[in-house]
Amino acid sequence: MSINKVMLIGHVGQIEIKAFDGQNGPRKCATFSFATTEGYRDRNGEIVNNTEWHNIVSWNHAELCGKYVQKGSQLYIEGKLRTRSWEDKDGNKRYVTEILAEKIELLGKRESQPSESKSQPQAPAQQPLDLPIKA
Repeated sequence: MSINKVMLIGHVGQIEIKAFDGQNGPRKCATFSFATTEGYRDRNGEIVNNTEWHNIVSWNHAELCGKYVQKGSQLYIEGKLRTRSWEDKDGNKRYVTEILAEKIELLGKRESQPSESKSQPQAPAQQPLDLPIKA
């Protein structure tokens, strides 16, 4: 037996919702960068922050992500690690490690930026976006 489980709390970077033609009709996929930050004190007592960026892929929550998630949103994500490979245009083998999100929850309201429209919908805090996972 083995376990492939990831749990993250952090903030959304760039988000993109893509539409695809699937066997059962059109499907959407949300992909976004996701930052987690850890802090520690160095030898001088100064706080040092280390930010790690993750690639998130969500097929089951794309519609809701498109509606409620935006840059800066704080989320809780559960999922599993997946590594894909492909050949680039020069024939080099490339790899990417992603987190395939199985559960996404909004954790709080995002700070509004002055240049952004205030009319965009905000989901209530703690609104779960988890849906049944299709195998």
